[in-house]
Amino acid sequence: MPLTTDWRSRPVQQQPPWPDVDDVRRVHDTLASLPPLVAPGECDTLRDRLAAVARGEAFLLHGGDCAETFAALSADKVRDKVKTLLQMAVVLTYGASVPVVKVGRIAGQFAKPRSRAMETVPGPTGPVELPAYRGDAVNDLARTAAARTPDPQRMLHAYHAAALTLNLVRAYATGGFADLRQVHAWNADFVRRSAAGRRYESLAADIDRALAFMTACGVDLDRIGAAHGVELFVSHEALLLDYESALTRADPAGGAAYDLSAHLLWVGERTRALDGGHVAFASSLANPVAVKLGPMATPEDAAGLVEALDPDRTPGRLTLITRMGARQVREALPPLVEKVSATGAEVVWCCDPMHGNTLESATGYKTRHFDDVVDEVSGFFEVHRALGTIPGGISVELTGDDVTECLGGADRIADADLAGRYETACDPRLNVGQSLELAFLVAGMLQQRQRG
Repeated sequence: MPLTTDWRSRPVQQQPPWPDVDDVRRVHDTLASLPPLVAPGECDTLRDRLAAVARGEAFLLHGGDCAETFAALSADKVRDKVKTLLQMAVVLTYGASVPVVKVGRIAGQFAKPRSRAMETVPGPTGPVELPAYRGDAVNDLARTAAARTPDPQRMLHAYHAAALTLNLVRAYATGGFADLRQVHAWNADFVRRSAAGRRYESLAADIDRALAFMTACGVDLDRIGAAHGVELFVSHEALLLDYESALTRADPAGGAAYDLSAHLLWVGERTRALDGGHVAFASSLANPVAVKLGPMATPEDAAGLVEALDPDRTPGRLTLITRMGARQVREALPPLVEKVSATGAEVVWCCDPMHGNTLESATGYKTRHFDDVVDEVSGFFEVHRALGTIPGGISVELTGDDVTECLGGADRIADADLAGRYETACDPRLNVGQSLELAFLVAGMLQQRQRG
């Protein structure tokens, strides 16, 4: 797959209205001169792991922030997101006896597509219309005209923020923090007080006993390294093509083109047009890639994306992330699965139960209800069970903080609670307790699938 600029000749959606195109070009050239953030071999390893998911031999856990911000870049914030992913993975692995491929929405999720170019916000003398916030790689969340003006220099800031975040992710994943003997330490005090946190503590005690038994049997856990660290890959939406193309490099070993801003890149629901620049760009990469499919996607759309993004039918190459909504998943998903299965492609089917279930609360907050999230995942499993295909994973927006952004869950977050800690820069996220609760429920669904 040679380096290509073919995407520039296609319609390209969701690009910021940069005020200075020459500045964009200079930033692109600077980014192209900087070191890559990941290595081609790591991308190949993830593709192999996803091939196992496609065969039903592993399960994909994809999760993290809806939109990372420069202000939230701290060791504690990164650690807590990694901790939440580790806890969920342990619940899935131990609860369902299945290897979990862990991919974070982290170290690069600094740009967001928007449904409208402008938004109306309260001003000192009345409503004010401003450009929409498109993520910290483009503009600022502050509600002023200056802050909302797209600035190409912010893409450079995004690169450096991603590099710092990735450095921390690697340290936490391989430096002892992810050791299975630390399972209790991953559970924050505020989580222990929740129903899911207490259930997690019980599971962690079981793991302690299992590790003690292995040690008593003469297994040297340090020598084999099985408990010390984990593979944790990173991903983000390949939205800003000037940024992504600048970090695309030819692998010296074989000449293939890799976008080395992340291990996995995805094309969003708003940018997946078959004749569009985003699909053309993703089709040129050797990375594993994903694409989001909403309820308006047709079977022909899905088959066309398979042909464009996985023409060689490479196992693990393509992940299809469905975001149908709880009310539509059972009707909208089967025709897509059947059509893609007929192509012979070994894709990973992954459920995003967040984006199709967004609503506005009575108090005016953009939110989601935990029951809808669970219902969509349940429908996803039901569809695949009925068709004899493989429900490969889940993709969730979550945080390591004790936020109040999504309704419901065992702790019964109500509309009146949302104002307490509503901190997201864009979409509402599951807090740690809700994330763990979801992991236990999915582990149960996986157990049921294994029993047939």
